[in-house]
Amino acid sequence: MDSEEKLLAKIEKVAAKTGKYKQQAYLFAYLALEYTLNKLPVRRHISARELLEGIKQYAKELYGPMARVVLEYWGVRKTEDFGQIVFALVEAGLMAKREEDSLEDFKDVYDLKEEFG
Repeated sequence: MDSEEKLLAKIEKVAAKTGKYKQQAYLFAYLALEYTLNKLPVRRHISARELLEGIKQYAKELYGPMARVVLEYWGVRKTEDFGQIVFALVEAGLMAKREEDSLEDFKDVYDLKEEFG
């Protein structure tokens, strides 16, 4: 099994364990982190707000005017949902967090309906 297949298998397990969001939402958040980090001059730990901004840009780039529909289909309706996804990926060892990072950091950062029309 190559590394991409291993990643997908881990994400599938995370999605099945939580059961709250579709598997694609977890993969999207993982890829959005890479997208965001690649936009930085130097890779470093990013805040929830920075990740959410990257998520917004990545979703608009990938899905354009359909971004909100896609996110809602996955079960994502607010920024806190991305927090739940990120912390599930952290627990699975697919993302990292600092001691001071919390789920609360993802609360009400922006309104998905306003950002995605």
